[in-house]
Amino acid sequence: MAVNRDIKYINRDFGNLRQNLINYSKTYFPTTYNDFTEASPGMMFMELSSYVGDVLSFYQDNQFQETFLQYAREAKNLYDLAYMMGYKPKTTGVALSDIDFYQTVPASGSGANVVPDYKYALLVGENAQITATSNNNIQFLVEDPIDFDTSSSSDPTTVSIYEQSGATINTFLLKKTRKAISATINSTPFSFQSPKEFDTRTITANNIIGILDITDSDGNIWYEVPYLGQEMVFDSIKNTNPNDPNFSSQQGDTPYLLKLKQISRRFATRFQSPTTLQIQFGAGTSSDINEEVTPNSDNVGLGLPFEKDKLTAAYSPQNFILTDTYGIAPSNTTLTVRYLTGGGATANVPAGSLVTLSNSTVEFQVAGLVSNLADDTFNSLQVTNPRAASGGSDGDTNEEIRQNARSNFSTQLRSVTQDDYLVRALSMPPKYGVISKAFIEQTKLNTLLPGEIPSTLTLYILSSNAQNQLALADTALEQNVQTYLSQYRIIGDSINIKDAFIINIGVDFEITVRPNFNSNEVLRACLTELKTYFNIDKWQINEPIQINALFLLLDKVQGVQTVKNINIKNKVGEALGYSKYAYDVPGATLNSVIYPSIDPMIFEVKYPSSDIKGKVVNM
Repeated sequence: MAVNRDIKYINRDFGNLRQNLINYSKTYFPTTYNDFTEASPGMMFMELSSYVGDVLSFYQDNQFQETFLQYAREAKNLYDLAYMMGYKPKTTGVALSDIDFYQTVPASGSGANVVPDYKYALLVGENAQITATSNNNIQFLVEDPIDFDTSSSSDPTTVSIYEQSGATINTFLLKKTRKAISATINSTPFSFQSPKEFDTRTITANNIIGILDITDSDGNIWYEVPYLGQEMVFDSIKNTNPNDPNFSSQQGDTPYLLKLKQISRRFATRFQSPTTLQIQFGAGTSSDINEEVTPNSDNVGLGLPFEKDKLTAAYSPQNFILTDTYGIAPSNTTLTVRYLTGGGATANVPAGSLVTLSNSTVEFQVAGLVSNLADDTFNSLQVTNPRAASGGSDGDTNEEIRQNARSNFSTQLRSVTQDDYLVRALSMPPKYGVISKAFIEQTKLNTLLPGEIPSTLTLYILSSNAQNQLALADTALEQNVQTYLSQYRIIGDSINIKDAFIINIGVDFEITVRPNFNSNEVLRACLTELKTYFNIDKWQINEPIQINALFLLLDKVQGVQTVKNINIKNKVGEALGYSKYAYDVPGATLNSVIYPSIDPMIFEVKYPSSDIKGKVVNM
C-alpha cells in the first residue's frame, strides 16, 4: 500500500535541500539508516543530490530571468527580446559627410557663346568608395551616382571659370555635392538547392550596418522588409516620360517617383549579436504573383481574414493583402548578398581628409573624345569633404538596448507622446547617422524667430566628433531625422529640429590626504573618478550638476581625508577649442546645484586631461 509522504518543494539551495533529505530519511526510514555523520556514505549521496538540486535550481532561475527584458543580461537574449518588442538594436553608427566632386572640362564655342563642353563630363557610378587615407583608411560610400552632365534644382552643377588666357576661356570647373556615409561594401554568395521554409543564412563581421542589396543568379532583386508578412514595399523609379508622362515635366524638382509595389521575393534581417546578422527568407514558391497595388476604398482590406466592413478591426496600413506564404523561398539559385560595414566614433573624420576616390566607377558617357583632353579631364577629378563628418558612434550597449526596446514597445510604431518622438529619433537606422544627445519639448512661442511658423514640438539634437566630443549636427543629419520622424508622427504634430547649446566646463578641486598615503596616488585616483563622472556618455541635455554629489564622490576615494573645495568654471572661446557660448555658472548655482538654462543645453568637460585639475592642501 502506497504511503503518502510529506515532500517539500520550496527548498532550492544546497543547505535547505541537504537538511530536507536528512529530515526525510529520519521520518520515513528511521530504522533503515541513522548514521548522519559527515563521513558516512549516506551523507555523501545526500550532499551529491543536494548539489545537483542546487545547480539545477540556479540554472532554472537564470534561464527564467533571461526571459524578461528588464532582467536579462546575455546579449543574445537582449537582442531577441528587443526584436520581440519591435526595436532593432544598432551595432554601429555611421558618420555622415558632404562630399564635393570637382572636374575640369574644356571650353566649347567662342566669344560670348563659350560654354563647357559637356561631352567631357564624367559619370561617377553609384556606390563609389572614398578613402580617408590620413585616418586609418576609413572608407565612405556615396550611394547615388554623380552625373556632371545634368543639372537640376535638386542636383545642381556649379560651373565656374577654371583657366583662361586673357579674355579667352580655356577650361571650366564643374562641381557637384553628394552625401556620403562611413561604410565599406562587402559581398558574399549563398547557394540554395531545394526550397526550404523560412531558410536562413548568417553573416558574421564587425560593425555591420545592414544589407545593401541581394540579387539572385537570374538577376532578380530581393527586397528587405521589416517582417516577412509585409509584402508591400515602396519602390522609387526615375521620373521620366516613359515611366510616367503626367509628372515628367516636374523632373527638376522630383527626380524620382515613389510607387507602392507588392513583392514576393523578400527577406527580413535581425541581429543576433553585435557581430552576427541573420537573413531569413519566405516559405512559398515562385508561383506567387508580383504586381503593383494602389490602395483605395475597393482593395483596402481585400484578402483580410474578416469582412472589410468590420471597422473596429486593426491592421497595418502598409499591408493591404495578407499572404499565407510570407514570400517565396529561394531555390536552385545563388544569392549574392552585398552588405555594409563601418561606422563608429573613429569614422567622424575631420574636414579635408576624404580625398581618395576609387576610379573603378568613373567613366565618360560618350565615345570619340580627343585623347589628350580626355586624359586631362579624367585626371582632374578631385573630391574633398569641406566639413568634418559627424554622427558616427558605437553601437547600443546592453542597457541602451533594454531601455530603447521598452520605450519602443509602448509606441506601437506610432509617435504620440514627447518620449515617443525622442525614442523614435534615437532609433533612426544607423546608415542615416546617429544622434549623440537629444531632448524634446513643446515649442515655446517666445523662442520663435520673426516669420517662423509655430510647431508643436521642438527636438534639440547634438552629434559628436571622432574624439567623442559633442558637436553640432550638420544639415544632412537634421534632414534625415526630419524625414524619418515624418513617417511616424500623427497628423496634428509638427516638429522643428534645432541644435542644443554646448557649455564647456572645467573642474578645480582641493583635497587633504590622510597620513601614510601617497598624495600623488590619491590625487590621481580623484582625477580618475571625476573623469568617469563627467564622461559625456553619462550626461543628457538639461541635466544639472550636483555639487554635493561631487563632494561625496571624492570623499569615498581611499586616502582622502577632506574635500576642501570644488569649483566649476566655464570654458569658452572657439579659438581655444571650446564652445562659443558663455555661461554664468555662479548665477546658475542654487543650493549647491548648477542648473541648466531655459534653452536646452548640456554641460561637457571637453578636455578632461587638462580641464579637471586638483591639488593637495594642508588642513
